[in-house]
Amino acid sequence: MNASRGDRAASAVRDLPGTTPLLELRNLTVSFERLPVVAGLNLKIGRGEAVGIVGESGSGKSVTWLAVLGLLSGAPLVQGEVLLEGRDIIRASERRLSEVRGGRVALIFQDPISSLNPVQRVGSQVIEALRLHRGLAGAAARAEARRLFELVGIPDAGRRLDRYPHELSGGQNQRVMIAMALAGEPELLVADEPTTALDVTIQAQILALVERLRREMNMSLVLISHDLSVVAEVCDRIVVMYAGRIMETGSTRSLFSSPSHPYTRGLLGAAPVLYGKPQRLAPIRGHVPEPWNMPPGCAFEPRCTYARPACSTAPPPLRNLAPDHQSACIRAEELPVFNGT
Repeated sequence: MNASRGDRAASAVRDLPGTTPLLELRNLTVSFERLPVVAGLNLKIGRGEAVGIVGESGSGKSVTWLAVLGLLSGAPLVQGEVLLEGRDIIRASERRLSEVRGGRVALIFQDPISSLNPVQRVGSQVIEALRLHRGLAGAAARAEARRLFELVGIPDAGRRLDRYPHELSGGQNQRVMIAMALAGEPELLVADEPTTALDVTIQAQILALVERLRREMNMSLVLISHDLSVVAEVCDRIVVMYAGRIMETGSTRSLFSSPSHPYTRGLLGAAPVLYGKPQRLAPIRGHVPEPWNMPPGCAFEPRCTYARPACSTAPPPLRNLAPDHQSACIRAEELPVFNGT
């Protein structure tokens, strides 16, 4: 850990009221061919905070964070502001963005096999990240790569450095990706579906690892998932996205005890119950709308069992229901008491 990282570790884990958040998205809009896939997103990530981003495929979760880091392919139109400690990085130079990526904000992709270079030894790939972000080379870089492998729980770390991705298991490759993300000692770790391709036992191990590292290194965490139960394990706050918008957000406890948007309730109702009496799942009918076929009002209105004519007039804004809870449903206060799944 270098001196600057030590200084950050000595600071408060949470942002105090009135202080500048580590990262803030202001009215972030991402469009392809003039069709918005992320529509006016506002979000703050505090120092040391763990935030879960949840929603079905096509909700705009991954696109949001690829846009934040300037990693979208094609010709997207990205508007709004992304403030890293108060400084906008949306319009930053490529050199500045390269310093941010991996150095201050690191991204773990959901499929390590397609993210790692198949013809390079995994140790060399981590060493390259150490060279770029911390200027390490030679024996010092190899020693640090080995330390990172040990930190993320890769057994026989010295020998595993010389392995190729195809020689490691899926769980070990994901640990390599985490080690690579940690190489730049980031302040914010964005984990995009980090357990999707893994079996349930390895999923639990990876989540426990991410949570332990976040606390030990005083990092902020954004955990992207389609599974509310996954983010509930490690996140302080949950953001529910649908069709490029935030439908509901709140503390994990508040959102699970009093979900106030029909979409959030649908996600909870579709989740299997692991304990107690077996129950029939209640899937959400229909599909996430395509950007070119977006409803004029609430995007969830065509699939919502609580919809009323007023829901189809205009997209509802997020409203405060409690100090730590917001919902973008005009009927939030009218919904029946949620009895769980």
